[in-house]
This record gives sequence, C-alpha cells and structure tokens, in this order.
Amino acid sequence: MSPSAAAVATNQSDDSDLQQTILKLANLKPIGQGRSNKSIETGPQLEWLEKLPQPTRNRFEKYGIDLSRGYPIIPDNKDIPKFVDEAFEIRNKEYPYIERGKNADPEKKALFGAATEVIDLTKHIGTEIVGLQLSDLNDKQKDELALLVAERVVVFFRDQDLSPQKQLELGNYWGQVERHPQAPHVPLNNTTDPEEIAKGSGISVIWRHFFNEFYGFKPSFKKGGISSGWHTDLVHEFQPAGITHLHNDTIPKTGGDTAWVSGYAAYDKLSPALQQFLDGKEAIFVSAHEYLDRENPLKGPKRIERAHPLVRTHPTTGWKSLFVNRAMTRSIVGLEPEESKVILEYLFQVYEKNLDIQVRFKWQPTKEGLGTSAIWDNRISQHFAIGDYEAEDLRHGTRVTSLAEVPYFDPNSKSQRQALGLSLD
Repeated sequence: MSPSAAAVATNQSDDSDLQQTILKLANLKPIGQGRSNKSIETGPQLEWLEKLPQPTRNRFEKYGIDLSRGYPIIPDNKDIPKFVDEAFEIRNKEYPYIERGKNADPEKKALFGAATEVIDLTKHIGTEIVGLQLSDLNDKQKDELALLVAERVVVFFRDQDLSPQKQLELGNYWGQVERHPQAPHVPLNNTTDPEEIAKGSGISVIWRHFFNEFYGFKPSFKKGGISSGWHTDLVHEFQPAGITHLHNDTIPKTGGDTAWVSGYAAYDKLSPALQQFLDGKEAIFVSAHEYLDRENPLKGPKRIERAHPLVRTHPTTGWKSLFVNRAMTRSIVGLEPEESKVILEYLFQVYEKNLDIQVRFKWQPTKEGLGTSAIWDNRISQHFAIGDYEAEDLRHGTRVTSLAEVPYFDPNSKSQRQALGLSLD
C-alpha cells in the first residue's frame, strides 16, 4: 500500500471510530433527562399507577384513558432527538395557522351570554369566567374566548368536568398542537401504531412529584422547584407557542398557585426612547432542553437557538408586546455582549418586579371532584409556577399547547395603552 493510500485508510478508520463514538454517545440517556445518574426507563410507567392521585385517576377512568400499561408515557430513548441539529429541524417550516380570535365578536356575546359571571381579577391581566363548561363551547364561543385571551392574557375556569380528549380538541382548534419529543404524556386510545405513540399524544403531564423522583430532581424549599422562575414556553420553535391550556385535576387545599404577567403592560412600562430603540430588533431564544453538538459531541450540552422579534405584534389585537424572558432569552442581535446583558437584565426586571401588571391565581375549585383550567397566550406573557407545597400535597395537571404564527413586528402597530387611549405617562 502506498503512503498516500495508507493515510487515506487511516483517516477513514479514524472517521469511522469517531462516528461510532458519536453513535454511542447518542444512545446514552438524553442529557435533558434529569440530573441523576440512574437509568431512565422509557415507555409506560406501570409502577407509578399506585402513586397517581385519586382525582386524576377518577377523571381518566371516567373518560376512558387506558392506564393498564402504566402512566405517564415517557418517549422511547430511540425516538428522542439527541443532536441539536435534528431537534432544530422538528417543525422547522411554516405551518398553516388560523388566528381564531381575529374575526370574533368584539362584544363576545356568545361567550359572556353563557356565563353566570365574568370577573376581571386585576386591571391589566386575568379574567375568570364562572358558570361555563369548556367542554360545551361551540366554535363561535371558542373564537370569542381566543379574543378574550388575546386581550386579557390569561382566562380562568373553575369547576370544570373536562376530559383530556376534549382538552386536546380545544388545542387543535386554536392551532397546531405541540407534541413534545421529551415530555411525559397522557396515553390516548386512538392509535396502536408504536411510532405514533412514541411521538406523544399532545397532552403533556404536569406532575411535580413524578418529575422530582423519576428524573432525580431534589425538591428544596431554599432552591425552589424545577419549574420555578418566570418563563414563556417553547420560544425556540419556528412558530412558538400561542394558546396554552393547563387543566389541574388534583389541587392542594393551599398552595400551588401560578402567576402570570402581561407583555403588553411590560412594553408600556418602557420609556418612549427605549421602545423606539427596541422596536424592530431581534433576540436569540434558546430551548429548555439540551442536546449534543454533532460536530463536537464531547463539548457538552447545547440548546436550540432561534431568532425572533424582541417586540412582537399580536395579530388579533394589533398591540405590541415585549417578548423576552429570563430563562430562555440569550442575547439581543446586533449588540455587544455586555450591552445586550445590561439591557436584557433591565427588561427581565420590568416583567418580574412590577406587581401591578401581574396576577396570582389560586387553582382551588369550589366543587369537590372537579378541576380548574387556565388558558393563556404565551405570545404576550410570562408565567411562574409557585412551588409552595410539599410532597404530600398532591398536584397534577394536563397541558395542551397550540403553536401560533411565525412571530413578527409591525412598525405600524400600537401599544396597548396607546390603542385604548389611556395615559402613556
């Protein structure tokens, strides 16, 4: 063999060894799955059935959710993206989207007429609707609810008798339902195809007791829970989250509140000069989950990155919203790192420190055996799950998120207060 041929053969052998190493790394436990070194058993979790809260079990059994194989369903390791480039490609193209609230009746007569009471919880954010079942909404009422959510940011419904299937149906009406490649999910009986089952039902599980034990997170009063902190869901998506619907079917008697804050009002808190500076700029947003870099798999975890407008226009209201969050906004495009850091820190604090643009909601229903729903718009908000409950205080919910439009900024759009003719001081 000639020296040049030997060198080629050596290089090919080295490349093959590298690819084998990368393949082995990819088949390890996904690096986003917890902080412990224990093995993660994927698929249905049979041993967790006995720990399932009774109100949740009652709801699932009433609506035919098959728990015989276990609960929740953990995506199979082979179906979870390992590399950041393959995770980036999930839903990486524009999907048809209908803005349901855009053509709804501004007076919302169909929705409000079916309710016994409509309560604005604060001046800027949060409305509770009383005496209406989400499972009974017709399309006109769903459109009007989408409009109300676009205006009030988050809307609440207590005493709900709601099936997971109906929750998913509502989500599909409001947009493409996000099927998370890593999140535990509720099993549905509409398919026996293993590949479809692996992709998830679109109904994610919110169960802190399970997360803490299964993924090796250690609960701590001093450090807070794994979901503590202000954030906005799925900002790394090509079309990020629009309406999210969280239904809690098991709720502690005290504690477990959630807070939301308005992006409209956060933008209106800024000076006109800062607003003008931010309008039209983009920021880099990152995913919550981590993956391997295919080009340098030994470097450590890497997150999906996506550029979106720093100020975005809501297509229903036409109002500007400050689109940042501490957990997942990394930098402002076009600025030096230190400049970006200083400005983002200020913007984060505008959201986090202004109590007058926040609402804190207690989930407790008024009727035993029923649950409570919160429906909010991620495009114009941040939220914070308040973990002020102990392991024995059971809390469980199911979440469905509808993806919205590709984010955009309309230079002709107005702020909320400007559009409503309110004082800008």
